[in-house]
Amino acid sequence: MKVQASLIDFVLKEWLLVGSGVVLVLTSVYIKRLPEYSANEIQVLFLLFVLFIAVNGLLKSGTILKIAQKIEKGKLIPLKLVVITFFLSMLVTNDISLIVIVPLTLSLTVNRKGILVILEALAANAGSALTPVGNPQNLFIYWFYNVPPGVFIKTIAPFSLMFLVLLIIASLSFRTKRVLQENHVQNINKKAFVYGVLLAIVLLAVFHVLPVLSAVVVILFALIFDRKSLNVDYALLFSFLFFFGIADNLKVILGPKITHSEHIFLFSVLASQVMSNVPAALLFANCTPKWQALLWGVNAGGFGSLFGSLANLIAYKIYVKNKGTNDTVGFTVKFLVIGYIALFVSIGLYFLLYGADVSL
Repeated sequence: MKVQASLIDFVLKEWLLVGSGVVLVLTSVYIKRLPEYSANEIQVLFLLFVLFIAVNGLLKSGTILKIAQKIEKGKLIPLKLVVITFFLSMLVTNDISLIVIVPLTLSLTVNRKGILVILEALAANAGSALTPVGNPQNLFIYWFYNVPPGVFIKTIAPFSLMFLVLLIIASLSFRTKRVLQENHVQNINKKAFVYGVLLAIVLLAVFHVLPVLSAVVVILFALIFDRKSLNVDYALLFSFLFFFGIADNLKVILGPKITHSEHIFLFSVLASQVMSNVPAALLFANCTPKWQALLWGVNAGGFGSLFGSLANLIAYKIYVKNKGTNDTVGFTVKFLVIGYIALFVSIGLYFLLYGADVSL
């Protein structure tokens, strides 16, 4: 009975891992082949792993708690967090910004942290859409279609700026109250500086300033000096691995059927809901010259389901795995409801600007 109870508990807690694994097996059986993983996908998984270690090290060193305490001292906490997430994601991608901001948010002694995390996820997706380096799908479209930077930003600016305004309004109307609890002053240990340097190395590797393999120094440091920082969310990493495989299988299954798609915006939005927006961009780029519609589609598709964007999964998993949270079902419902509201708003904005013009 204990084994059965433990298994049920594991499935409930790690349903994303279990579900993605099952879908990967089913799609592989259907097409009678194993998925193929590109070098870029392996690099993404590696960089996520070292990012998790570096941020975990900063968290355990007391650095993130110190920053959280400083943010708490002022007013307009939700506004500050949302705006910081929006602009940070423009520079260091939506995934990285949430890896940093969500643990910081969970360190705050305020209530309604779930809504804060959801607003941050929306801000990360909206902010990252504005620049070619804000998220992986933007970078791919930017290079694949050889789009001039100014044209790229001008095309997607209405999307990002509208959500910035909406998120600012939502943040100003959102009220948090400090939770009365003993707030221990935690000294920052000596490893904080080292983890700050290691995080900088990872970011430079992300921007191709340093070779990707240079980030292996993060793993080496953790193995030698701080093995506790290796205690990261491996279930999330394997979920990403499974999703990359699912995306490859879906390319085989759906690729021939979408060659003549007429409205790439809607198709890419819908595809993003089940395979995430990065694989959707890869899937549709070979089928259409309409990069503007694809750009809007995959960024709008980042809203909605948990699978719409890898950033959604990161924010969700960090929240539900936190020891101080115990409202997984309620948080999931709120995440989906607010996410789909944002999705329908973005679809409405697209048609308001471009109508039913399929030339875009």
